[in-house]
Amino acid sequence: MAKKKKPIIRLRCDVCKEINYYTRKSHDATTEGKKLELKKFCTNCRKHTLHKEAKK
Repeated sequence: MAKKKKPIIRLRCDVCKEINYYTRKSHDATTEGKKLELKKFCTNCRKHTLHKEAKK
């Protein structure tokens, strides 16, 4: 049986709405239907801001 690849998602800054990061999301049942939110450094805002999963 072939393994499923983890989907690549884009992370968008909540403040300036720029896409700064790309990452992979697991197929866990706990993450199913939930959007990923991480606090990352935004190069445009030049500070740590909340980054949320963007639409494809």
